[in-house]
Amino acid sequence: MLKKFTPVFKISAGIMLVLVIIGILWPEGLETATTDVQAIISNKFGWYYLIVATLFVLVCLVFLISPLGKIKLGKPGEKPEFSRPTWIAMLFSAGMGIGLVFWGTAEPISHYAISSPTGETGTDQAIKDAMRFTYFHWGIHAWAIYGIVALVLAYFHFRHGKAGLISATLHPIIGKSADGILGKVIDILAVIATVIGVATTLGFGASQINGGLSYLFDIPINFIMQLIIVVVVTVLFMFSAWTGLGKGIKILSNANMILAVLLFSLIFIMGPTLFILNLFTNSVGTYVQNLPAMSFRIAPLNEETREWINTWTVFYWAWWIAWSPFVGIFIARVSKGRSIREFVFTVLLVPSVIGFLWFATFGGAAISLEHSGIDTISSLATEESLFGVFSNYPLGMVASIVAISLIGTFFITSADSGTFVLGMMTTGGSENPGHIIKLTWGGLLSATALALLYTGGLQALQNTMIIAALPFSIIMLLMTISFIKAIYKEGKELGVGRITARKKKS
Repeated sequence: MLKKFTPVFKISAGIMLVLVIIGILWPEGLETATTDVQAIISNKFGWYYLIVATLFVLVCLVFLISPLGKIKLGKPGEKPEFSRPTWIAMLFSAGMGIGLVFWGTAEPISHYAISSPTGETGTDQAIKDAMRFTYFHWGIHAWAIYGIVALVLAYFHFRHGKAGLISATLHPIIGKSADGILGKVIDILAVIATVIGVATTLGFGASQINGGLSYLFDIPINFIMQLIIVVVVTVLFMFSAWTGLGKGIKILSNANMILAVLLFSLIFIMGPTLFILNLFTNSVGTYVQNLPAMSFRIAPLNEETREWINTWTVFYWAWWIAWSPFVGIFIARVSKGRSIREFVFTVLLVPSVIGFLWFATFGGAAISLEHSGIDTISSLATEESLFGVFSNYPLGMVASIVAISLIGTFFITSADSGTFVLGMMTTGGSENPGHIIKLTWGGLLSATALALLYTGGLQALQNTMIIAALPFSIIMLLMTISFIKAIYKEGKELGVGRITARKKKS
C-alpha cells in the first residue's frame, strides 16, 4: 500500500506527523520555539513581507492592462468548466471563508477600541483608521498573493500541459531540475505551508464555533470542546471530500454564499444601515487614497507602531502566503478557460469589494454599538465578538445560529478543498486524487489544528503561520519570474501587442 504513495506525500506527511506528536508531547517547548522564531522573522523580515506582497499586486495589475491579458488559461476555444457565479462562490469560499466570519467584527473593533494602527482609540478618526486598515489587510494585496499563484499554475497546467504542481511552474528558470530532487523539495515546502495554513484557519473556525456556543449557551471555552467540534466537522468534511469537486465542494460553496448573504442581509437591515453605507463609501476612498503609504509602512522609528504592524499586517501577509499554494491550486483548478484579464479582474476586485461590504456591515455595527455607548463589544473575547453584536439586534439568536452554521460550512469547505489540493500536490498533480490520499490529509489537517490549539491557542496558530510563509514566499517570487519569462516568450511568438503597435505607426 505504501508503494502507492509518492515521495512528496511520504516526506511531507511524515514531517507534519512529527509536528503533531511534538505538539502533544511537548506543548510548552513547541509554543516557546514558535514564539521565538516568529519574533525573529517579524522583526528581521517585516520589510520583506511588505515589499513582496506589494510586488505581487503590481504584477497582477500589469497583466490586467497588458495585451497579454487576452491569452486564455487553457487551449484556444476552451470553455470555462463552471458558471461565473459558481466560480466566484468557489474561489471566495476557499479563499476567505472562516476568516471573514472570524474577523468580521473582531478586527475593526480591535483597531478602533483596543489597539489603533495610528495610536488613537475611541475617536472619530479611529473609526476611519480601523476600517481602512481592515480593508488593507483583506483587499487586493491578499487576493494578489492568491491570484499570482493561481495564475501561474493555471497558465502552465491548462495552457502548456504541465503537471498541476508548484515545481512544474519553474521549468523556464530551473529546467529539468524541476522534475528532480529540487522540484520535490519545492513541492514538499508547498505542502507543509498549505497544511499549516489550512490548519490555522480550521483552528480559528473551531475557536469561533466554541465561542458562539459559549456566548449563547454558556458552554465552556476549552480544548475539550474544540476537540469535539473538530472531530464532528472532520467527519462531515471527509464525507464531502469523498463525493468529489463537482458535488461536495460545489454544493457547499453555493450553500456558503446563500448563508453569507442571509447573515449579511440580517445585520445590514437590522443594524445601522445608513452608517454602514456611509462608512463603506468613505472607507473605500481612504483605502484607495492611502494604499501606497500603507503598503510600505514599517515604522522604523516607532517600536509601538512597529509591534502593531508585526501583529497585524505581517501576520496577514504571512497568512495569505501560507494559504496561497492551497487557494492558488484550487482557484487554478476551477478557472480553466478564463482569459488572464478576466481572471485577474475577478480574483483581485470582486472578492475584495465583497469583503469591504462585509467588514463595513459587521465591523460598522460593532463600532456603532461601542461608539454610542450601547455595548462594549471590545471587552469580549475575539471569538465571541460577532455574537455580542447579534445580541443587540432583533432576531439576534437567529443570526447567531446562521453564523454558527456558516462557520461550520466554511470549515467543511476549507478543509474539503484543502484535502483535494493536498491530494493533487502529493500525487504528481492528479486532478482527481484518490480517496485514501484525501482522507489521510483530512486527518492530518485536523490533527495539526488540534495540536496547535493544544499548544498555545490562537497565538500558536499565528506564530506557526508566519514561520511557514517565509520559505514559500521565495518560491512565489521564482514562480512569478518563471511566468513572466514564459508568457512574454509566448506573446512574442503569437504577436500579441504587435498589431496595436503597427496600427499606431500607420
